[in-house]
Amino acid sequence: MRSMETPSDGYAEVRVVAASPDVARRVAEVLRRCFDATEQRSYPAGDGGGTRLELVVDTTRTAEPARSWLETSRSPDEGRRHE
Repeated sequence: MRSMETPSDGYAEVRVVAASPDVARRVAEVLRRCFDATEQRSYPAGDGGGTRLELVVDTTRTAEPARSWLETSRSPDEGRRHE
């Protein structure tokens, strides 16, 4: 059974559903080039076939171009640290 816990601050859980395992792996590879990520887990997508792939990405440890995109997409309040 899947956990419904929210990932820690700065992390995002990503689920990719594709017709083939190869397509899902290619999407995961692109994410890993931009973000530090866990090893993906793969499951059957359902009765109709396909693959569901899950991984967790760390948005605090990014590479380009993700870093630029994250910095420009943040709201003004997100950059402030609460003490």
